[in-house]
Amino acid sequence: MAREEGEGMTTATVTVRLATRSDVHAIAALIRELADFEELAHACEVTDAKLNASLWKLPPFQGPTVFMLEIGPTGEHQEDHLASAEEAEAIFEPVVRNVTLKSPIEDPSNASFTNGNQTVVGFVLFFPNYSTFLAKSGIYIEDLYVRKPYRGRGFGTILLKAVAQQAVKLGAGRVEWCVLDWNVNAIKFYEGIGANVMPEWRICRLTGKALESCTL
Repeated sequence: MAREEGEGMTTATVTVRLATRSDVHAIAALIRELADFEELAHACEVTDAKLNASLWKLPPFQGPTVFMLEIGPTGEHQEDHLASAEEAEAIFEPVVRNVTLKSPIEDPSNASFTNGNQTVVGFVLFFPNYSTFLAKSGIYIEDLYVRKPYRGRGFGTILLKAVAQQAVKLGAGRVEWCVLDWNVNAIKFYEGIGANVMPEWRICRLTGKALESCTL
């Protein structure tokens, strides 16, 4: 995964790229990990088939869009020459960063998330929304997740900044997301990059039977 760089130090290349249908199994696995982390596994109904049927109905950035975060040897990133991957790169140029790892990464699930020289580290799923106050479109992040062995190394910052950079490119007025109130580490992380955590707002949600019964 990485190359030695002095005593106790290694370097690696981190890549943020647009997901394609070939990533559906990894995305589903990451969503299930996220649900476990948030203690919401009972509410997670994701399957590969459900994702395949819903994620790619609209072009990227016009509907649900996923960025994959991968790590591999220094100077290398995913070289997948399938037509879908080439089309993805034409839509979104991958973000590639060389990073220094101050300590080794112990990843017991590495085999389940590795493709060639690349290991999936995390993902972010987002979609467009609209601000009436700004009279501009925006981006809403539904999920941002970095696998446990890779946390605290700056990978989440790279992933979030890739979304922010794309939002600026698209002329969006804002990027927003939610965070669980008990996730203190995430709140500190978001505040550290300049996000305004708004405790006065509460999420209102209709789902399941409540949604079905709330009809005219």
